Amino acid sequence: MRETRVSRIVKSEDLNHHGTLYAGRMAEWLVEACLITAINLTRKPEDVVCVRIHGFHFIKPATTGDVIEIKAKISYLGGKSITVDAKIHVNGEDVPSVTGMLTFVTVDRQGRPYAHGLTLPQDYIEENRDIYEAAIAARKQR
Repeated sequence: MRETRVSRIVKSEDLNHHGTLYAGRMAEWLVEACLITAINLTRKPEDVVCVRIHGFHFIKPATTGDVIEIKAKISYLGGKSITVDAKIHVNGEDVPSVTGMLTFVTVDRQGRPYAHGLTLPQDYIEENRDIYEAAIAARKQR
């Protein structure tokens, strides 16, 4: 299970009326990075669809010229679902500026969910216990 990393530079067209990165643009980039993570796991891009955005937490804004790096990794695997955790770092800072979590489902050609047959190795769960437990908690919330 490898971490997906996607970098972007914040341009003037990405800004809101406050002069900071528009939340919608950040959400677009974050969803895309999480989708790439799920696709890298399944190797079937046509079978992966987003079913839930568990939420985004915006901690610190980004502005023109900032380089953001999105780091996404699998946090939980259900029988048909894949939950991905993402953290956005601005200009190489250690503390993330935005965090988020999304769940995807594998579907067949008719759009019906199917069991993907994937499991998380126990050592991966132990190494990523914080995002694994956060995913379980997020998935319980309705």
